[in-house]
Amino acid sequence: MRPRIVLFGDSLTEQSFRPGGWGASLADAYSRKADIVVRGYGGYNSRWALFLLDRLFPLGSEDPPVAATVFFGANDAALLGRSNERQHVPILEYKENLRKIVCHLKKLSPTMLVLLITPPPVDEIGRRAYARSIYGENASELSERTNEMTGVYAHRCVELATEMGVSCVNIWSKMQETAGWQKFLSDGLHFTAEGNAVLYEEVIKVLFAGGLCEPKMPYDFPHHSEVDPQDPKKSFS
Repeated sequence: MRPRIVLFGDSLTEQSFRPGGWGASLADAYSRKADIVVRGYGGYNSRWALFLLDRLFPLGSEDPPVAATVFFGANDAALLGRSNERQHVPILEYKENLRKIVCHLKKLSPTMLVLLITPPPVDEIGRRAYARSIYGENASELSERTNEMTGVYAHRCVELATEMGVSCVNIWSKMQETAGWQKFLSDGLHFTAEGNAVLYEEVIKVLFAGGLCEPKMPYDFPHHSEVDPQDPKKSFS
């Protein structure tokens, strides 16, 4: 059976298989080497993610994923008193929820490569413009998220990864290293094609460094009866 890499997260993961998405790019990179499995749930925060663990990552599985990305925080960081407050998770609970997720994955497979991804930066002007495009004059003039508060959640994600000895991509900081980083976000929060490319490059570096180096992984050849003897890499259709 082919190795599996599971992408677990919110809408930033759910949308990763759209054209130009970071998940789609991983699937292309690992073509015939590993299956990229998307388990993204739009609107979910780290609290609600806990209810999915046993279903998505059942303990005792004989075929656990070789790696998993955990990408929550963008919704946890929604501010109280604003339009998306039901998604808010207090910062200390957010960190502990991530800890529970990592512990569950490591209990399932101690050798699994677990990669935490921080929430991305928030372009507050872009968020307000997006709200106006949807709700018109009824849109709030206050963004439901701020970049500053999202940065606090990103810091705690990095902190937790360090404490538990797992990998982490600090995409909040990485994107803001580029002048005009707002171009990475289509609506102030979700990724443009350029933003997807940035995250893909960071994720693939961690996977390669963790031993999942695509050029060195064996090909998934079809059954011998399906192979063209004149060209072993070409299977009959």
